[in-house]
Amino acid sequence: MRQCIEDAKEELKRVDHQIYVSLKYTRTVDVLLNIINRMIDGYEFLIEGLIKLAIEQKKADRIPPSPIERGNLVKQLYPEDEVIKNNINLFFLLRKLFRSNPQRENEYRRNVTMRTIIEGREEIVDIDIITNYYHFMLECYRKVEELIKEHSPEGDE
Repeated sequence: MRQCIEDAKEELKRVDHQIYVSLKYTRTVDVLLNIINRMIDGYEFLIEGLIKLAIEQKKADRIPPSPIERGNLVKQLYPEDEVIKNNINLFFLLRKLFRSNPQRENEYRRNVTMRTIIEGREEIVDIDIITNYYHFMLECYRKVEELIKEHSPEGDE
């Protein structure tokens, strides 16, 4: 569990750097997609940590094989926690965004924008939106870290 938190923290550092450094100088949809990919990786570590915690607490018996199943399991394990539920929904959205074929607008400018249609709805991602997603993910990271520290003070896996 502790390793999952450390891995998620490393991914968050990379996302932070890409948002505040790379995106500042290279304003392309490719950088936005790379940030989304890093966020997906970070969420996968957080989800794995929550499932390992649930297994330790005898609330779950195994880690499901697919990311969708793992995300849905976490939503079932923590139905009362809005932060976790909303972040799992963001994780699902980011996965769909990453797999989409986005339109690229205003590349190399401050308002670089990625547009795509997901489930009949237009999704727009720009610098401000991806920054908000990052801050939302940080909130989830702090919540998961707190839960894991609370239930396993010795930090063992």
